[in-house]
Amino acid sequence: MQSIDFPFDNFNFNSDSVLEGLPENDLAMLNKNMVTHVYKKGEILFREGSYPTGIYYVKKGKVKKYKTDKEGKEQIFYVYRKGELLGYHALISEEKFTDTASTIEGCTISFIPKDDFLNAVQSSSILSNRLLKVMSHEFGVLVNSLAVFAQKTVRERLALSLLVLRDKYKKEKQENTPVELDLSRDDLSKFVGTARETLARLLHDFKEEGLIETNGRKIVLKKPLELSKIANLY
Repeated sequence: MQSIDFPFDNFNFNSDSVLEGLPENDLAMLNKNMVTHVYKKGEILFREGSYPTGIYYVKKGKVKKYKTDKEGKEQIFYVYRKGELLGYHALISEEKFTDTASTIEGCTISFIPKDDFLNAVQSSSILSNRLLKVMSHEFGVLVNSLAVFAQKTVRERLALSLLVLRDKYKKEKQENTPVELDLSRDDLSKFVGTARETLARLLHDFKEEGLIETNGRKIVLKKPLELSKIANLY
């Protein structure tokens, strides 16, 4: 298996670092009224324009965040994985959600009520400092992603998207075996920002070039190093 030197942090919010190793007292405040639900694929966590009532912690599965234009067309701009938090931007700023979040597979997600989260942030300097750091990093990620994707061809965007998603689907300590992406073509096309027909043609080209394999909707990334060259990040 090829090794790859890819700047994943430039495309990853790193919100999984917020709760990691927090003092027990801080965790107790967050866990006080935490409720955990099991979600099916396609369920909405929150919608653009609604007011936040708490934050969400992904314990299992993956969640997409996307914007919808006037014609109802989605543009997925981030995929959350196990360990990540979402929904806290609107809550902290006391504003409506500016995007929508929904599951892209079966998920187990915990909900932390607004008051518990804000009380913990106000009383814990560790938690508040971590949130400030992560939110600052997220801004950089969004600016970087916007600039990078705007300058690339669809073929380059697809290669880059596959590598970004590779980091989301990679299992713990999985470095020497091909990573399998289990994502619908519809969602992948919305992540790349292209039509499904164009996506299908490019995936066929990648398959012919030996870069990927497909098994139904699953995509196996065989040669991430070659994909990174196509992505043209360097």
